[in-house]
Amino acid sequence: MRLSVLFAALALAACADKVPPPVAPPPAATGPIDADLAFLRAHGPVEVLASPGGGLVAVSARWQGRVMTSAVEPHGASLGYVNRPFLEAGKTGTPFDNYGGEDRFWLGPEGGQFGLYFAPGAPFATGSWQTPHAMQEGEWEVTSRSPTAITFARTMHVENWSRATFDVAVSRTVRVLAGAEVRARFGAAPPAGTKWVAFESDNRITNAGTRAWTRDTGLLSVWILGQYAPAADARVVVPFDAAASGPVVNDAYFGPIPPERLRVHAREGWLTLAADGQQRGKIGLPPARARPVLGSYTPGAGLLTLVACERPGEAPDGYVNSAWAQQSEPYAGDVVNAYNDGPLAPGQPSLGGFYEIETSSPAAALAPGQSMRHVHTTLHVVGDAATLEPLAKGVLGVGLKDVGR
Repeated sequence: MRLSVLFAALALAACADKVPPPVAPPPAATGPIDADLAFLRAHGPVEVLASPGGGLVAVSARWQGRVMTSAVEPHGASLGYVNRPFLEAGKTGTPFDNYGGEDRFWLGPEGGQFGLYFAPGAPFATGSWQTPHAMQEGEWEVTSRSPTAITFARTMHVENWSRATFDVAVSRTVRVLAGAEVRARFGAAPPAGTKWVAFESDNRITNAGTRAWTRDTGLLSVWILGQYAPAADARVVVPFDAAASGPVVNDAYFGPIPPERLRVHAREGWLTLAADGQQRGKIGLPPARARPVLGSYTPGAGLLTLVACERPGEAPDGYVNSAWAQQSEPYAGDVVNAYNDGPLAPGQPSLGGFYEIETSSPAAALAPGQSMRHVHTTLHVVGDAATLEPLAKGVLGVGLKDVGR
């Protein structure tokens, strides 16, 4: 969720005949996954992958291979955000087709001279922003499936603001993970006595054209975004390298976030962002500070969510910059991001009410036929605070009792 969301929302309000208006945030408590599955299946095909631990992961080729939602057990709470009003409206081709989903595939960058979300030469302004149609419209091809994994494919043609074109072959496998695989990804397995579900999306982009992708004409990145239902007591938790130099966090996307909502513990190396769906705000961490893991905690639900990405040791071409402006540093972008939705302005509704956790690959300088891979892993664990404490402290570097301070 970048600056584009604000401007897209304003555009939506002016074009009510094209898309439904945003709605107020949903209640903090989520409903059972059965209800979301029934709703989704009334609007399109959904496949459910079965976790070895009893969890469920709902995916759909209709909605671009997204993980729409998940649950730690049959009939358990639905943990992803499903944007019911937008799905009911049946619209496509809007500036932002916000179906929801806790793992969706996009390409970066968004804005700037190499941005993909503005037509060549268009102003970086409200009426010009458009999510590339290939990313949010049309059903993806299923190339393989099993009870625990499904692979989707799509070939995209996109053009950046500077008129460079890209033919991109995308392969995306969503799979559920067993306990040993969770330990390999996070360095710890779900604690005994908890209920959990884990899945990952393994995303590969290949230069399917005849032109090499170069820094001077613009590079792409894999950008994975996950939306979740907010709660009054939910907090995004982001560890960072306290010993590194430079800014810890960029919170300027929608203006500075008040310190009572964004708490940065500089010496301890972690921060929290309110994830209540009540006030819009976005943060990003640069390569020098970011770690390949972040998460969220909702005490009232006993829910700890951890998200990890496979981050290479080196990123010689940096990370793409999505700012809506001509950029002096187009490869000085973020590695991880988090967003909290809220009213667009006093008295106005939000974009639907959700919070978001995002990861990005490095910039992809690829010759024809070369590929880049980005893996984004999600783990939901439900249990009491004492049982979850060692997992949170081991992975995020902070005890759950400290998350609220």
